[in-house]
Amino acid sequence: MKTLLNILNDIDDSIDWEHESALIDDRLLDSFGVISLIPELEDAFGIEIEAFEMTPGNFNSADSMWKMITRLQGK
Repeated sequence: MKTLLNILNDIDDSIDWEHESALIDDRLLDSFGVISLIPELEDAFGIEIEAFEMTPGNFNSADSMWKMITRLQGK
């Protein structure tokens, strides 16, 4: 989770990534942000994020992103 938070803070350190639960819904993270984030996550965690994974439910919070990452890693 720490690596994920570091990546997110590199993107925008003005967002409270640990506590925000509506990143997509509140438009704190837009489609460009998600598209920019995908390769970072794939490289850092050795996963492949398919288009069907790019849903608000998977990107609305750092916790939901972490759950997706661990699921894709098979943990």
